[in-house]
Amino acid sequence: MNYSESISFLYAQLPVFHREGAKAYKPGLGNIEALCELMGHPQDSFKSLHIAGTNGKGSSSHFMASILQEHGYKVGLYTSPHLHSFTERIKINGIQVAEEWVADFVTNNLTLIEKVRPSFFEWTVIMAFTYFKEQQVDLAIIETGLGGRLDSTNIISPLACLITNISFDHQDLLGDTLEKIASEKAGIIKSNTPVTISEKQAETSDVFLAKALTANAPLQFASDVVSAVDFTFTSPTWGEMKVNSPYKGHYQQKNIRGVLAWCEQIQSIIPIESAKIKVGIEKTRVNTGLQGRWEILGEKPKIIADTGHNKSGISEIIQQVNQENFNHLTIILGMVADKDIDSVLSLFPTEASYYFSQANNPRAISAIELQKLAAAKGLQGEVIPSVNDAIALAKKKSGPADGILICGSTYLVGEITF
Repeated sequence: MNYSESISFLYAQLPVFHREGAKAYKPGLGNIEALCELMGHPQDSFKSLHIAGTNGKGSSSHFMASILQEHGYKVGLYTSPHLHSFTERIKINGIQVAEEWVADFVTNNLTLIEKVRPSFFEWTVIMAFTYFKEQQVDLAIIETGLGGRLDSTNIISPLACLITNISFDHQDLLGDTLEKIASEKAGIIKSNTPVTISEKQAETSDVFLAKALTANAPLQFASDVVSAVDFTFTSPTWGEMKVNSPYKGHYQQKNIRGVLAWCEQIQSIIPIESAKIKVGIEKTRVNTGLQGRWEILGEKPKIIADTGHNKSGISEIIQQVNQENFNHLTIILGMVADKDIDSVLSLFPTEASYYFSQANNPRAISAIELQKLAAAKGLQGEVIPSVNDAIALAKKKSGPADGILICGSTYLVGEITF
């Protein structure tokens, strides 16, 4: 099989969460344990760092990968979902896994798929582990897919863990309270393994402290270690550091503070230098290729794309958009049907104009249905299923002092022609 045939085969044969939702979710580590056993335990052949959280884990993973790249390490990076191409999920020093390697891996391991019947995500995890082993990475940043305790990535024995943020998302799978969700994320905390929590939240702090105590894991909250004001950070080892983040979302300040505190915590394990931290963060876009986080796609009118898709993420985006003081704001919105759409829609401004779009994904709510739900919240607009058509029309109707925001779904942002 070639690359295109291989990816089509995986989508057709394996349960795919980003396309099917909860019915594709296979909780538990049985399948990944079986796959790792049959593939010779590739996850044990490289050193790793593990990152979980509701929002911010993708950005934090890329920040940390870039920092380690600046220190001269060969750094594997496993994240999900992808925006444009499957190969974005598996990178080494910012270079995506070759399509030919993916095709060969699938073709050469068809019997393994038939024997274990893994989910799509489980298969991508073993693929990443195998690739990192073959390429002999020095370190790998491994981002969880969903939750932590039962996530397929949780088979690794990392040098350290980072948990970014806890907010409501996937409540049907992770629990209907922040405490329950935090408990699932806390599942990545390992015995005697240091862990940093990026955000100190009243509802979840005790959950993390209790888990860390049970595991004898050194735990710190980033806000207790690093202060942050307008992207100027002060830490015990490196003092004051002004960071010019390539990603201008205000929420990135919390992610960067978490990463800086994590660097403080693990510097006895991985030697880290202040100057290379700063450069690493500032070169994250160049070093890792991360897109879709407060991505500025144009000026006059200013066009912003952000993958924020749950209540917490959208709240941060809307707060920042409101500070832009646009003459008029147009929002291009698309969502997946299994999110808390009602709560999210309540956050959007009624004075904005809307184009309701729909990603080419089975989980996407139809643009027409989204328009109806939005209307009930006082949000008025047109149905334009294609996000790129919507952007083109919004640009045509907007003045130079206006703004255009595209958000609500990772998959919608992924279909933008950047």
